[in-house]
Amino acid sequence: MNALQPWHIIVLVLVVVLLFGAKRLPDAARSIGKSMKIFKAETKDLTGEQKAEAEAESADTRHIAAPAPAQNAQDQQVADLQRQLDELKKQQAASADQPQKNAS
Repeated sequence: MNALQPWHIIVLVLVVVLLFGAKRLPDAARSIGKSMKIFKAETKDLTGEQKAEAEAESADTRHIAAPAPAQNAQDQQVADLQRQLDELKKQQAASADQPQKNAS
């Protein structure tokens, strides 16, 4: 008995047409459609990010189970790269000091 009946919908449509006017309704429908597309795209991206995070977590658990020699090789690479970075910083500092000494 309390369900939405056809005359309820007719009255609602008439009120909307009177409030917004017949000229503005197509533009409003287009903007609502664009908004819905954006909303759907964002929700898909959000669910995609959640799936990516879940995959990353499972990859982390697999990475923890990796053998120790592979971890040692990675540690060695990191140490080598850190040494190279330190050397570059020293060279850059030295080259920055030379023009200042010549200018004084």
